[in-house]
Amino acid sequence: MTEKFLYEELDAASKLGFLKKEVQDCVKDNLNPKLELRPYQIEAFCRFFHCFNNDFPGKDWPLHFLFNMATGSGKTLIMAGLILYLYEKGYRNFLFFVNSTNIIEKTKDNFLSPLSSKFQFNENIIFNTRRVRVTPVGNFEGANPNDINICFTTIQKLHSDLSVQKENAITYEDFKQKIVLIADEAHHMNTKTKSERELFESWEKTVERIFHQNEDNLLLEFTATLDYTHKNIVEKYRNKVLYRYDLKEFRNDRYSKDVYIVQADFDEKDRIIQALILSQFKHEVAAKYRVNLKPVILFKAQRTIEQSKQNKTNFHKLVEKLSAEDILKVRHRSDIPLVQKAFRYFDENNISLEQLVSRLRSEFDGSRCISVNEEKEKENLQILLNSLEDRDNQIRAIFAVQKLNEGWDVLNLFDIVRCYTARDSKGGKPGKTTISEAQLIGRGARYFPFVTWEDNDRYRRKYDDDLEHELRILEELHYHSINDSRYISELRAALVEEGLLDEREIEGKLILKDSFRSSDFFKSGLIYFNERITNTYEYVKSFSDLGVRKRNYMYPIPTGRGAAGALLNGSDKVSAVGEPARKDVSVKNIERHIIQNALTRNRFYTFRSLRRFFPHLTSIQDFVTSENYLGGLEITFQGDPVDISHLSNEAKFQGLIGLLKQIESEILRNITEHKGNREFKPNNVSEVFYDKTLKLLRDTETARGDEVFLSDKEWYVFNANYGTSEEKAFVKMLDRQILKLREKFDGIYLVRNEGHFKIYSFSDGLGFAPDFVLFLKEKDGGLLTYQLFIEPKGKHLKEHDKWKEQFLKEITNEFKEKVIQFSSKQRYRVLGVPFYNNEDENIFKENLYSVLEKT
Repeated sequence: MTEKFLYEELDAASKLGFLKKEVQDCVKDNLNPKLELRPYQIEAFCRFFHCFNNDFPGKDWPLHFLFNMATGSGKTLIMAGLILYLYEKGYRNFLFFVNSTNIIEKTKDNFLSPLSSKFQFNENIIFNTRRVRVTPVGNFEGANPNDINICFTTIQKLHSDLSVQKENAITYEDFKQKIVLIADEAHHMNTKTKSERELFESWEKTVERIFHQNEDNLLLEFTATLDYTHKNIVEKYRNKVLYRYDLKEFRNDRYSKDVYIVQADFDEKDRIIQALILSQFKHEVAAKYRVNLKPVILFKAQRTIEQSKQNKTNFHKLVEKLSAEDILKVRHRSDIPLVQKAFRYFDENNISLEQLVSRLRSEFDGSRCISVNEEKEKENLQILLNSLEDRDNQIRAIFAVQKLNEGWDVLNLFDIVRCYTARDSKGGKPGKTTISEAQLIGRGARYFPFVTWEDNDRYRRKYDDDLEHELRILEELHYHSINDSRYISELRAALVEEGLLDEREIEGKLILKDSFRSSDFFKSGLIYFNERITNTYEYVKSFSDLGVRKRNYMYPIPTGRGAAGALLNGSDKVSAVGEPARKDVSVKNIERHIIQNALTRNRFYTFRSLRRFFPHLTSIQDFVTSENYLGGLEITFQGDPVDISHLSNEAKFQGLIGLLKQIESEILRNITEHKGNREFKPNNVSEVFYDKTLKLLRDTETARGDEVFLSDKEWYVFNANYGTSEEKAFVKMLDRQILKLREKFDGIYLVRNEGHFKIYSFSDGLGFAPDFVLFLKEKDGGLLTYQLFIEPKGKHLKEHDKWKEQFLKEITNEFKEKVIQFSSKQRYRVLGVPFYNNEDENIFKENLYSVLEKT
């Protein structure tokens, strides 16, 4: 049996709930608050915390771990978080090294410049009320023991500096004190491991030597690429890979753009114009929905810098001479649906061809285009490239050969134009150039974060279930190529290998039946759902309203005293430590200057911050003295009787610091930014439900739409049900209940909700899209229509989603005695039914009829 990797053991432990999924405050509080931690990043942190602090088979000192995580998954944020955590653990010196100089300036910007949009740390890094600086150093001799000292270098320079003595360069002596080595793009470092022979000198041997200078050193490697097929690599990293989160999983979790190959029988000029049209289409859509986006195009040359320079020269000539006739030619000749969709959008929004030409000339003016080819040129432009998403960065086009394939963090690259036609396949397999192109596409596939009114998950794709939505264009990366079937096949194979494409993907058409479209209910019926609203905290008038318990905070005053036993003289007598004294002190009785000093040490307690959660607060004085806030709390001091009887200002200060941190923690744990409105508002059925194109996986249960079964069911309004086995079992169960339901209702419509609408929890604003909504209209001219939200759920998911079931019950309790009167001819009752589960089908039927009877 093959021995498992460490990450596989941790996968199992995580699924079983054995890993504590909690990130320490010293990490969360000191990272940039704008950079929200994603679930997989929290997982990465927790795996490190677990393995750093606990024994496991194969654990060896000094510690060496590797994070094998996809391009674009935010490895830099994980590095920053680990630096903070290890600072708390006593580490002060960090060596950051990479393979390429172009990554150095970008990383310095991310770690050192608060003005950078990608700055990883909080502007003020605070440890135990003390501000900590991040300081770049050339070596660790004389480094400030209170700072986070980072030496930035390349593996080549590190190897050179250690091989040849230079003034002020880093030396092996630096590593005799404990140091954290952080290797980015670490797959470049395995020259010795991959070689079948021992190399006298290698970068890898240099790293190994400095790493083993101190048993407390740490080596943390990060890479998106690890060769699991190489026996030496497998042997080296079996007990070191903490987390494997590859591009395929990253993409399937919706954290990347989707990649589409735009192949056209156009010459290079028209392919470029087509790319410009699509880029401007994205720009216009983003502006319409108030998404701050400036889409960028990359024009890629094949081999030489001269080719890239010529591409840039030709491009400027094309833009200068661009005419409406050029645009019209592409419009008439292109049969690509996406291109035709762009032109329809321009027509619907009154953007003429002449206006489009004018905008393209302005947006792609020479001042907005850069070339990144030669090494020196690339270094000078690295910061500009690292800030392409910034508001004041005007760059729209980039010309390059190979210099951006690694270490380039860009989110707003939406089009790549291949400015050559050659192929380099061997035996029908992708060649090096094609593989390189696939890797470049992987860098461009990073998701551009944005939110919409119906979805606030800014980092994930939102429209896999609605491919026709206008905003879907902002979730796609388009690779523009010639229409060469063999090349496209090879590129697709390379993209599948990289995890950027899934060959099993197909499109499913969800179409409203004609019988439903022609019904009175579709034309004039209503559906009620609520909206998510910002929590104003107007109800909060005291700590207790936000869950802060009115209990004393215990602060032990350090005495420095202890006990000693004569373990070597045969005596078993150990002197006892005296019983400590205790004293309760009301916060409002502590000197005002001490309170003020403690408050200023914590940015949570500025008046502006406090007013956010306590809108009725009138002043900091009110916060300190009022019984509803600090004035109603006490600190219990514990320590030596002499210290207790004469409490020092330092003890009072430290006690307040502890109390304030406890209050902050309780408030942040209990607050909610949003809540669901208790008022459900009417929406036209004809506007909420519409045809959709969905992304599905071939040969899966979801892709089987049950079209034949549903074809004659007039009560089921769509042509197909692209649902889980549980959802399909529910529909078949309801089919068996139709006759019984028709005894009381004559208008019966079951609508599958493929993201057409969401409802939001009353308590915390969490939203979900119920899988189905069932409409039942009373017989014999009755005016009342029942609207029921229904959610089939497998038993393995019931516990995880129990909040949804609770919310469905809350909806029924909220509206069970209410009839919503829309007009003299329309009245509605809105209800939620507990989860349907195939194994407990009879229980669901009882719940369904019980809900209808009780209302």
